[in-house]
Amino acid sequence: MSVEAWYTVGTIALVISILATNKVGVDVAMVGGLTMLMLGDVFLDGSVLSVNNAIGGFANRVVMLIGALLVVAAGLQETGGMQMIATRLLGRPSSHPIAQLRLMIPVAAMSAFMNNTPIVAMYLPIVHDWAKKLRMSPSKLFIPLSFASILGGKITYIGTASNLVLIGLFTQDIANRRELFASLGVEPLTASQTFWNVAWLGIPTTIAGIVFIVLSSRWLLPERRPANELTLDARKYHVDMIVQPDAPIVGRTIEEAGLRHLPGLFLTQIEREGRIRAAVGPDERLKANDVLSFAGILESVVDLRKIRGLVPATDQIDKITAERNQRVLVEAVIAQRSPLVGKTVRESRFRTMFNAAIVAVYRQGRQINLKIGDIILETGDTLLLETHDGFVSAYRNSDDFYLVSAVEGARPIRHERAWLALAILALLIVLFTLTNVDQVIAAFGCALLMVGTRCVTGTIARNAINFQILIVIGCALGIGTALEQTGAARAIADGMLAAAHALHLPPRGMLAIIFILGAGFAQVINITGAAVLMYPITIATAIGLKMNPEPFVYTLMIAAGSSFILPIAYQTNLMVYGPGGYRFTDFVRIGVPLTIIIGALCVLIAPLVFPFTPAL
Repeated sequence: MSVEAWYTVGTIALVISILATNKVGVDVAMVGGLTMLMLGDVFLDGSVLSVNNAIGGFANRVVMLIGALLVVAAGLQETGGMQMIATRLLGRPSSHPIAQLRLMIPVAAMSAFMNNTPIVAMYLPIVHDWAKKLRMSPSKLFIPLSFASILGGKITYIGTASNLVLIGLFTQDIANRRELFASLGVEPLTASQTFWNVAWLGIPTTIAGIVFIVLSSRWLLPERRPANELTLDARKYHVDMIVQPDAPIVGRTIEEAGLRHLPGLFLTQIEREGRIRAAVGPDERLKANDVLSFAGILESVVDLRKIRGLVPATDQIDKITAERNQRVLVEAVIAQRSPLVGKTVRESRFRTMFNAAIVAVYRQGRQINLKIGDIILETGDTLLLETHDGFVSAYRNSDDFYLVSAVEGARPIRHERAWLALAILALLIVLFTLTNVDQVIAAFGCALLMVGTRCVTGTIARNAINFQILIVIGCALGIGTALEQTGAARAIADGMLAAAHALHLPPRGMLAIIFILGAGFAQVINITGAAVLMYPITIATAIGLKMNPEPFVYTLMIAAGSSFILPIAYQTNLMVYGPGGYRFTDFVRIGVPLTIIIGALCVLIAPLVFPFTPAL
């Protein structure tokens, strides 16, 4: 290899080793690696990675697509559309294996017919909220989400870009060298064969992959940031919520309304027509104007407020001079000199003074079971307020409060726009699957529709774009370009194949080498780059052996998409890396055996479906 190639390989090895220490953020490590390659271009006479090629990764359509889809996902989340999807599709499984199956099967099925990146982008917030409600660690679900999308993409030729590229190259090769391929037993592909041939390998590897993940996740997937940790050392509020007459939960049982298994929250009683029902069973049916009393942690109180038809049981809420979608939850700690001290909430005229309504009160070490209006306020009480979004800046330095802070993610759900947001999602899916509209254009158009129809505000849309994910993906694309441009990737592939020929490996052994090379390059080059790089090597190997190229080409299709071992291998891995709280080695631990299983299945099945020689 050239000096430039060795420099590139060394840089990538350094980035991987830094990531393995878990001491540096993945975005910092990737930016550092990209910078080193650009510096190498300067000192090695422009032969490593130019500035234009380096920043080209950030202009890549994948980066643009993910950014737009995060805005679409925000629109679904802000309107409650996410919760509707999760409730109907994912359900409420009782264990990790069942939850993983409920998640992976539909994700894999959808990924067979549309790009998996938007699927994961849309599912990320859904799965995060779902895990919290199930009291499961997100780290048990996010890797299965990414891996299921990758596995499903191998079922049809339109599942991933690498499949499209390889089928295109193979079809063109057959047409250009018809006599040669005919002598090897290969005829031009029909439309059906073009679409489904890879499914002979894609379906069994997908099934095997899902089964392996479910069976091994107990040992191979970490359990980090579990939802039940939220209940430790957390402030516990007592809050009363009233069931509105038009609420969709009217007539449902406590269980059916989803009020029984909220993490860190307990339904203590129901007040109905002046009577208290203290022992509330799961089969109790809700009625209009029921007052439900809950005790629980702040984050769960925020989730409670997002349930359609439940509002705080105080008449002060309606008197706040701010649009409902402009309101936020704020925590404020009463100062010693505050005139509020010693007064009941009712006497304090709090809403008149501050344009805010007290939703709940927390008092250190004591649970307050009185109605909000009857609570006598004391120094150090933490008030949970529903108010306008300017409250924090207006009262941050007030003598009335020691501390004022906004509650994250507490903006009210705009349920009335949920069906509009879901209609935009349906439009996006139609544009992706049934039309020739460019996916980036479709995603940007639907993102603008989310903002234009006020399903999401401009501010929330901007905040929804996770720039860490986009930076990491942009850098990974640039680093992959350097590996190709310097010839390092081809030199490695040629060396391995030469060694295999020298060892006189049998056909299945050569097939295994093709898989190893394809899967190996898929970890450090984008999957399309790995496919393009390996295709001529794969065809040359088959022709050199005077064998049918089909088992080699379809094995390469599966291999090029087997991006399971490194988090930097594929954009969906990078998308779940941070939210799942993963470490670099988490992907290696489960990705290596998964890749081995998939490779073994390909080597076993491919020659049975596509014989090496016409005679076989």
